[in-house]
Order: sequence, then structure tokens, then C-alpha cells
Amino acid sequence: MKTLLLLRHAKSGWDNPGLTDHDRPLAPRGKKAAPAIGGMLRQSGLTPGRVLCSTARRARQTWERIAPYIDPDPEVEFRRDIYDAETSCELLTILRGQPHHAATVMLVGHNPALEDLARSLYRDGDPDAHAAMTEKYPTAALAEISFAVDNWRDVGRETGTLARFVKPKLVKNT
Repeated sequence: MKTLLLLRHAKSGWDNPGLTDHDRPLAPRGKKAAPAIGGMLRQSGLTPGRVLCSTARRARQTWERIAPYIDPDPEVEFRRDIYDAETSCELLTILRGQPHHAATVMLVGHNPALEDLARSLYRDGDPDAHAAMTEKYPTAALAEISFAVDNWRDVGRETGTLARFVKPKLVKNT
């Protein structure tokens, strides 16, 4: 059994037009939302053994604000190819390359590729989670998708079950 946690980075700031997209930091709203998701992960017992995070500043800052809620510390890999991914297929290729020992992987990335990946991976699951994800995949939202496989290379379209979809505004800061 494998579990995938797909986290869209928290809300980023647009205050400095001189920054490249890659260098944009979190906005104040994002700085609050990320720890709320971290607290929800802790309360739910969701502990990634491996984290794949975009190298974009806003994604790294999102992970930095979630990391204190994760115990024990997971393996963390910052990857430019997550930032550069334009399609869900590119993200799926990254995911399929994960080591067998990682039972739960968190991917911290960007739309539209992250949302497209989430929607493509599950066939069934929680109908409320599906409805919420269909409505909108906002910043700092998290999808939990489980797969009845032993190896990440076997994850593919419609092979998973959507267990939950959490929007940060519905989570109390813990």
C-alpha cells in the first residue's frame, strides 16, 4: 500500500514585481495556512517518509512551515523539475521513480500540473473530497490518495482512491 499527499504550495506574495516567479515568497495568508495543514497532518497521523518539494521559494517555505509537525523527520528532496513540470505526466514520472521503501510520499508543487495529477490518479473514494477538489484546488490544499500497490512505478491513472481533500481555510491552526 502506498499513500500520496499532494500539497499545493501556500499562498504566495506578489508585492515585489522585480522578483522572478521562482523567487516569490509566501504571503502572510500562506504563512498561516501552511502550519494549519501541518497540524492537520499531525492530528490525522499522516506522516510522509519522503517529501518531494519544488525548489521555488514559496514551495520551500511551505514545507519549512509544515516540517515541525512531522515526526519523525522524512527524507526531503528539493527538485527543480517539480517547479518546471508543465503536465501531470511529468509529475507522475517523478513519482514513479520513488524508492520502494517510501510508503507515504508528499509532493509539494504547483498548479496546474499538481491539480491535474491529483484528478487523474483516483477512480473512486470519498465523494465529499471529490466534490471539494472539483470545485477548486486552492493554495495549501492537500489531497490524500492511496494505492493498493507495492511499488511507486505501478501508480498510474485511476489506480488510486481519494481518501481526503483538505482546504486550509477549513482547518483550525493548531
